[in-house]
Amino acid sequence: MKTIIGTKIGMTSLFDVKGKSIPVTIIRCEPNKVLEVKASNNLANKDAYKVGYESKDEKKLSKPKAGIFKKVESEGKQFIQTIYEDQQYNVGDEISVNIFEKGEYVDVQGLTRGRGYSGAIVRWNFKIGPMSHGHGYPHRWQGSIAMGRGGSQKQAVPKGKKMAGQYGHETVTIQNLVIVDVDTEKNLILVQGGIPGPAGSIVTIHTAVKKPEAKLNYDLVTKSKQVEIEKANEAAEDKSAIHNEAVAEAKAEKK
Repeated sequence: MKTIIGTKIGMTSLFDVKGKSIPVTIIRCEPNKVLEVKASNNLANKDAYKVGYESKDEKKLSKPKAGIFKKVESEGKQFIQTIYEDQQYNVGDEISVNIFEKGEYVDVQGLTRGRGYSGAIVRWNFKIGPMSHGHGYPHRWQGSIAMGRGGSQKQAVPKGKKMAGQYGHETVTIQNLVIVDVDTEKNLILVQGGIPGPAGSIVTIHTAVKKPEAKLNYDLVTKSKQVEIEKANEAAEDKSAIHNEAVAEAKAEKK
């Protein structure tokens, strides 16, 4: 399993040679610094590494964090996270975007946007009440929540009942996304589709659990391919013009 931590920049769209629009999310992944190597005591028998991400001024770090970076002689990092890898790394190594290739399937984990305190309709997609005139039932109430009205019936709200409450700000993983392109110069990974969290949030990219070896390459339109397409179109137009001229001459001779 390959893993890297990055920052969600936003979304855009690319086009393949057939003209199909591909929505992609841009993720900037600065090199992750390996700060500590832990023993592989998990069930998957993968090595655990403590990595730091996103540079931060040492003056703004707490003393415990500053001590971690001083011990490994590294610059300060904003985020520290434990990842699990099949590959072997040493303290001080950097994990960059070149560990991934175009067409690989990945799982992306992030923190969803917080929605605050929300009603049951927004939070759980409950049905709205009758909206016509004369209905005394409030339109956006969720209705009865108890099990019964007394007697032998339990007068309590069952555990796990879907009700109003805090919505969002949860760790969510989107599986089986395809890497459309990797820019090693700018440390960017372009992933097909949307991922959790607002722009600027921290996300974790790792090899897809369900499709670890599958690949799906997109034939994107680059500048060189754009030139080839334009030349092919011009050649087709020339052939069409020659054909039309030949047909016109044949009609003139018949007359």
